[in-house]
Amino acid sequence: MSTDISAKWTSVNAACQPLVDALIDNAEALQLEISTLSNGTRVVDAGINCTGGLEAGRLIGEICMGGLGTATLGTNSGFANWPWSVNVHAKTPVLSCLGSQYAGWSLSHKSEDSKFFALGSGPGRALAAREEIFKEFGYKDEAESTVIVLEVDSFPPVEVAEKVADNCGIKPENLTFILTPTSSLAGVMQIAIRVLEVAMHKAHELHFPLEKIVDGYGSTPVAPPGGDFMTAMGRTNDAILFGGQVHLFVDATDEEAKDLAEKMPSNTSSDYGRPFADIFKSYEYDFFKIDGMLFSPGKVIVTSTKTGKSFTAGELNQELLNLSFGL
Repeated sequence: MSTDISAKWTSVNAACQPLVDALIDNAEALQLEISTLSNGTRVVDAGINCTGGLEAGRLIGEICMGGLGTATLGTNSGFANWPWSVNVHAKTPVLSCLGSQYAGWSLSHKSEDSKFFALGSGPGRALAAREEIFKEFGYKDEAESTVIVLEVDSFPPVEVAEKVADNCGIKPENLTFILTPTSSLAGVMQIAIRVLEVAMHKAHELHFPLEKIVDGYGSTPVAPPGGDFMTAMGRTNDAILFGGQVHLFVDATDEEAKDLAEKMPSNTSSDYGRPFADIFKSYEYDFFKIDGMLFSPGKVIVTSTKTGKSFTAGELNQELLNLSFGL
């Protein structure tokens, strides 16, 4: 891919810093708890030892998007039994979704009595730029402080904070971790806000030229929190697979737009047709055995800005969403 796509990209860390400050300043009202690791790294708990909530998750979702996206609540999900949704828009979809929001940074630490693993998302990824996708984009951010969002139900050890700070080239006290358990209200909200990112990642997997994606919008039901990790993981995936809707605007021919629309929806996958938790269990809880084409919004519209023609594919699946959500 040409690096021209990133020539005018802004700093995701600079754009999201006001949102991080607002999250910290309003921690009590948002039902969050703030603590500090021994090296000075700040930790925002959004659901492990505190309540967290939907508004906290909404703000965290916008932080994940590098301050370049907006998430608002809506009342038209396309489902009679679960009418409310979250609507997502990104100013610069490729940078916001893939350069910041995508959970692509694998972080782990093992000691004699414990082990920690999480996938990091947020603008800190663009500081470290360790993933292959940043080489592809030719983009690396610069900042003195940053934030990483971890979808976990335990606190990261200080060794992980040291690694992240070192890779980002910042002092540990200038690093913030935000923790969002999958089964928490903040967790289900910030995952739902990934509906557009899921589409962008699918476009990348399909080798569609990302520089041709000029704008995008998405909406999806927000899953009810599960009482346990497996239930919550299944529901949050199903919300997007069966209820997610994305509209992409592409500077491409009708043929290219139509091809992208037809290949993107989740129902094109050989694994489509069961709740995600059932699929995961059938593969003995091995993510890598699941068909990668499954991870997509349920319904997609792709509009060519060259011709104004739009192409629609996929479906909203009321039956499977009801089954997953326990309705």
